[in-house]
Amino acid sequence: MHLLACADKFRGTLDAVGFAAAVAAGAPGHEVTAQPMADGGEGTLLAFGGANRSTAVTGPLGTMVDAGWRLSRGRAVIEMAQASGLVLAGGVEGNDPMGATTAGTGELIGRAVEAGADEVIVGLGGSATTDGGLGALRALPSPSRLKGIDLVLACDVETRFTDAARVFGPQKGASRAQIGLLTARLERLVEVYKNEHGTDVSELRGAGAAGGLAGGLVAAGARIESGAMLIAEAVQLYDQIEACELVITGEGRVDATSFDGKVVGTVVDLGQAAERALLVVGGVVDDVARVRLDDAGVGWVDLSESFGADRAMAETALCVAESVSGWLSR
Repeated sequence: MHLLACADKFRGTLDAVGFAAAVAAGAPGHEVTAQPMADGGEGTLLAFGGANRSTAVTGPLGTMVDAGWRLSRGRAVIEMAQASGLVLAGGVEGNDPMGATTAGTGELIGRAVEAGADEVIVGLGGSATTDGGLGALRALPSPSRLKGIDLVLACDVETRFTDAARVFGPQKGASRAQIGLLTARLERLVEVYKNEHGTDVSELRGAGAAGGLAGGLVAAGARIESGAMLIAEAVQLYDQIEACELVITGEGRVDATSFDGKVVGTVVDLGQAAERALLVVGGVVDDVARVRLDDAGVGWVDLSESFGADRAMAETALCVAESVSGWLSR
């Protein structure tokens, strides 16, 4: 049997490449094609083949960091987390929610343009920042340098620009008082972007992604796309699905949001359109997702239920391999 392994990351335990390897380990004698997936967050680079370049840029707290990115056939792929991510800031405890900057992401975009990219895809997940993209805009090449560049933002949220601090600020270490200050700053930036760029980002869905970076880059001419579908189209996922007999996807937690522009929902939709068998593997599959998958005739495995939560977290790859093996032997 020809299997296609095309999952998102299991956050903190298994990346999408590791998932594909686990599927292969659980399917000896079968042909397994690996296509790592992402929805615009961490793992976006892996979906395109991984970083093949590295550039020193300004990190979220102002110190220089080495940021990996990819350039191939005129298409650059950037994960903003590589330049402006919360992990680089030392996590919630080490972050400066008020001062964290997206300057490094703007510098990476500029480097990609200098290197000859005519399409730049920016994954927006994992940010330390709530600067509304102002740091990135100040670091971008001049508007004339961006002319003719297709700047695309891979996004998995619909948060509005001025809601970014309220929705995401606590995850970045912002106190209630800081959230109020950050929101006021975002509200001022709405007017700045109107006056300087002629763009109103206030009601644009997704503009609040990455602490408003999405809105700032839209003001500079970018467009927001659903991350999972953008990546699926870029890697020709539908064609890969048609070429296989069983599609195996998954993520750490499968719930209602998994079907709202995320990897699992996107793969399920494409798999059903191609009339292929589907298996969803989740670290946890909640009740809402179970009903939805059952109604769609899609198989699923809950690793925590099958192996216990502790083992599912500690030995995720082995649990995936055993689940696939068991499923294939049914």
